[in-house]
Amino acid sequence: MTDTTNVNALPDRENEIQVNEFHYVNKNKIKVLSPNDFTEIFLGLGCFWGAERLFWKLPYVNVTSVGYGGGFTKNPTYQDLCSGQSGHAELVRVVYKNNFSTFQELLKVFWENHNPTQGMRQGNDVGTQYRSCIYVNNNDLYKIACDSQITYQRNLEHNNIKEVITTEISLNKTFYYAEDYHQQYLEKNPLGYCGIQGTGVKFLD
Repeated sequence: MTDTTNVNALPDRENEIQVNEFHYVNKNKIKVLSPNDFTEIFLGLGCFWGAERLFWKLPYVNVTSVGYGGGFTKNPTYQDLCSGQSGHAELVRVVYKNNFSTFQELLKVFWENHNPTQGMRQGNDVGTQYRSCIYVNNNDLYKIACDSQITYQRNLEHNNIKEVITTEISLNKTFYYAEDYHQQYLEKNPLGYCGIQGTGVKFLD
């Protein structure tokens, strides 16, 4: 059973994971919020390898990266996540052009490319790290994200899917970069694993 409390959480690590300065695909700087009219969101929709590829292809996205968040252990490693004792989810950090329409488009990609009703799993991938989540650093975006969950729940019900969405939507969660070999993994390893699969239900037509 996966531990989702901090009682048995792994101890913090002193050093953060170092990643390449530049995105492997588009060569933009990974850690820079640039240009100034861009902002960031952190999305968990299962294994982050396939999830990241969904977002780096979008024309309004400046850069993507993968990492860990929503847990207890500071500077966790991938092995820490797999133990189930760090509490973190696998996340994609998306730096995108900050306006309402692009945020709605990001939410559309998010909702339509995984099953947000599965709790601590995504398909055959089981554990805390695979849970569905949206983390933002802005109150207005938080409200829009919460409203989008209501919309998608209604759409699921209209398509005879009765399960309740379990997506965690939260403000101001700390993001830790994952190991460099995870970054843009499917570009580096075109035949690598990708478990991304949606419900078939649209968010916005």
